[in-house]
Amino acid sequence: MKKILNDPFNYVDEMLEGLCSAHPDIYSQTGEGGKVIVRTSGIPDGKVGIVTGGGSGHLPVFTGYVGKGLLDACAIGAVFASPSVEQMADAMRAANGGAGVLRLYGNYGGDVMNFDMAGEMLEMEDIPSTTVLLADDVASAPKEEREKRRGVAGMVYAFKTAGAAAEQLKNLEDVTRIAQKTSDACHSVGAALTPCTIPQAGKPTFEISEDDMEMGMGIHGEPGVWRGKLRTADEIANEMVDMLLADINPNSGSLMSVMVNSLGATPLEELYILYRIVKKRLEDVQVKIVMPLVGRYATSMEMTGVSFTFCELDSELESLLMEPAHCAFWSV
Repeated sequence: MKKILNDPFNYVDEMLEGLCSAHPDIYSQTGEGGKVIVRTSGIPDGKVGIVTGGGSGHLPVFTGYVGKGLLDACAIGAVFASPSVEQMADAMRAANGGAGVLRLYGNYGGDVMNFDMAGEMLEMEDIPSTTVLLADDVASAPKEEREKRRGVAGMVYAFKTAGAAAEQLKNLEDVTRIAQKTSDACHSVGAALTPCTIPQAGKPTFEISEDDMEMGMGIHGEPGVWRGKLRTADEIANEMVDMLLADINPNSGSLMSVMVNSLGATPLEELYILYRIVKKRLEDVQVKIVMPLVGRYATSMEMTGVSFTFCELDSELESLLMEPAHCAFWSV
């Protein structure tokens, strides 16, 4: 393992300390072991709180999207490990402005179990909450079993639209509806060229030969749909677009935001090479792209790879996507 670190078991603690030290106007630590990140500005009275949670190793997801117009609090676990029930409950308490709390996170078993238990704890404290799960990874289950899909980079769009709705002081029912609508509108697929290394484990999460790639791999190294020889950028992009368009079957003239996302180590230059194909393919089916996002939005440590997310938009979601927002990693 070759990483810039001290004690691997202090990796997350030191990362959170550095994050909050670099951006004290945005992020503050609270909760059990300082594993809850909250907005430094606090939660306005009467505003629906939005919380997320999950394992470290995915910056900017999850903690990075705490900020105005986005999330109010985040519970963060060890690398690729779920936060504890108490940490999730602390995040919900910190996000409570008296109008209820939305739990908005990816469809992973440990996170679901712990957030459900945290929600039950908060109900006994008279803090109402709702849940929206992101399940946007088209490679992880067929369309008719969408509820089984993994949540990946599509959650960034849900953070943005639900966050904008909450800033407008919409009620919990409305904010939840918008988050669910966005979740349903998101479709993602990824491809990986190399593994990553969890600091505490000290070895790669999986093995893959130098000249191979895996299509459809998840952000923790979950199996994809095929493994074979590395293909050209245009071949990779076209196959990923094919998978997404087959899942969506968009109407001519529809609106879509697209994200071309580095899984960690893929440079911007290569992302833009891929984006040219995405834009051309969507133009070919007369889809208009709104606010394309090209960069590092949801990562998997130092994994070399890319994910595409297509988010279908109507006038409501487009308007919310355009609303102001600010965190250390993304401003609108």
